[in-house]
Amino acid sequence: MPYTLHCGDALTKLSELPDNSVDALITDPPYNSGGRTSSERTGRTARAKYTAADAEHNLANFPGENRDQRSYGYWLTLLLTESYRATVESGTALVFTDWRQLPTTTDALQAAGWTWRGIASWHKPVSRPQKGRLKQSCEYIVWGTKGPVDPHRNPVYLPGLYTASQPRKDRVHITQKPTEVMQELVKICPQGGTVLDPFAGSGSTGVAALREGRQFIGIELSDHYANIAEQRLERALAQDDYDLAGPEA
Repeated sequence: MPYTLHCGDALTKLSELPDNSVDALITDPPYNSGGRTSSERTGRTARAKYTAADAEHNLANFPGENRDQRSYGYWLTLLLTESYRATVESGTALVFTDWRQLPTTTDALQAAGWTWRGIASWHKPVSRPQKGRLKQSCEYIVWGTKGPVDPHRNPVYLPGLYTASQPRKDRVHITQKPTEVMQELVKICPQGGTVLDPFAGSGSTGVAALREGRQFIGIELSDHYANIAEQRLERALAQDDYDLAGPEA
């Protein structure tokens, strides 16, 4: 079965995964950011935070975006601890974040047991300019390993900078990442290995994993986005002549 999609809470579903059962964690958790003040970060919907008022789409909100700073750090540490347990020795973790949550994310990664290895950047050429300020045109990928790096396990050479615009024509999620970026990132997982994403969203990580010959385990809290992810994963399998596998409740 090339993929499994669970619908439910990430921490609950992660606790059900066996020890040492995945090769790489690649995920884009809710940032709980998107505001200058605590009230702006915790009192607005995901759509209000991350979508311009004049946006031409009406994408659905997603849950989990209203934690304050301390609870976000604690929650992310728990999640990365469970992911650490489920990952094999020398496996990797790649966690997206923005500039506000970058310090918290690096702390949580290390508190969960991972060895922090560095930060990669996703550069968005089409990003909103801000008068009198530096343009915030990057999001970040904090990465680490479970124990030592084993270069013989997966001898790839990956860049530390990725440039691509957020999907527009086929965008189905507010914070959707470009598939071309995700297809590069999943190469950190050995060929034929398993990629885990506890925040599957619309399934971009899973689509990239399947296209690059990896297996995929996804978890998504929102029924709406789980259904979209299932459809995209099915299409990815059909393109590669895989047998279709359904979601797991």
